[in-house]
Amino acid sequence: MAEYRIPPQAIKGRGLAWHQPHRFEREARNAFDDGWGGADGEGAAFAEVPPPATQVTWETARSAIARNESPDIGFTYGLNPYRGCEHGCIYCYARPSHSYLNLSPGLDFETRIIAKHGLAERLRDELLAPRYVPERLAVGTVTDAYQPVERELRLTRAALSVLHAASHPLAMVTKGSGVERDLDLLAPMGQQRLAAVYVTITTLDAALARRLEPRAAAPHRRLRTIRTLADAGVPVGVSVSPQIPFLNDDMEQVLEAAADAGARAAFYQVLRLPWELAPMFRDWLALHYPDRAARVMARMHDLRGGKDYDADFATRMKGQGVWADLLRQRFAKACARLGLNRDSEPLDLSRFRPAALRGQADLF
Repeated sequence: MAEYRIPPQAIKGRGLAWHQPHRFEREARNAFDDGWGGADGEGAAFAEVPPPATQVTWETARSAIARNESPDIGFTYGLNPYRGCEHGCIYCYARPSHSYLNLSPGLDFETRIIAKHGLAERLRDELLAPRYVPERLAVGTVTDAYQPVERELRLTRAALSVLHAASHPLAMVTKGSGVERDLDLLAPMGQQRLAAVYVTITTLDAALARRLEPRAAAPHRRLRTIRTLADAGVPVGVSVSPQIPFLNDDMEQVLEAAADAGARAAFYQVLRLPWELAPMFRDWLALHYPDRAARVMARMHDLRGGKDYDADFATRMKGQGVWADLLRQRFAKACARLGLNRDSEPLDLSRFRPAALRGQADLF
């Protein structure tokens, strides 16, 4: 895959403007300035570059429920209807997963979306398996289940219909206001302690959010989503992840606004920069915040033992050292003051009724 860069100002609504080579490529090509203004982005050749459209590719779902064995993640079962995410968040730790598809974790990750055909049918079959033991199912933990393509494809809606019919407990994390569409399913489940939703709000600064998460809902819109979910009886929390030094320093303000909107729980993680994400984030910083780029990365090294990233299960979510301790204290004090529970919402596993799924082809 050739590495080529389009001036970021020519791509509206995308987090990255280039095809970052992935780690499995045997060769990479760099742009070369031949004097016509192409490499530095100043030439007229880029003036009429249209914004890249989202391309959806279907793959047949061989399974629906993914099993997690990482000891630092609080769930065992996960479900993700999509690979890749249109939200285009620069900080997304899932970007390097596109490398396994021979696609760029840069622009391809947010424009080449893989949709899982037959996901709801596979989910039903797996819930009906005699040996299946219900546990809380985490929805959209890798890529957002309510990214823009969900409005048309409705894969998340179909999966929720199966879970609703079987009274299977679920928890989801999203920054998409599209979750409100499915209140007819989530509200009764929430009232029976079968569903909980966490809305990610990284910052209240709209300008920063537009750069960090270009196609996600605006911060004020996500607060409205929290209020809507809470008013409908759905247990709702807020994720203030990721925490990025010297960028989104308004964690306490986000927690307070979320609590005022009806959030009852909260959690956070610090920025993770695995594999190709580290150089992409550095380039993004140099473009948008050159005055503080060096400070941000220096603090990240403080949190990661002198490296861009450390995958150690003991520290990868919260970091290490004095700055990680300070962040932990800030979060704990704010949650205590606001009455936010830092533990997951307890869900009722006893209501699971897989027999209700038999003969329910009309769910999809």
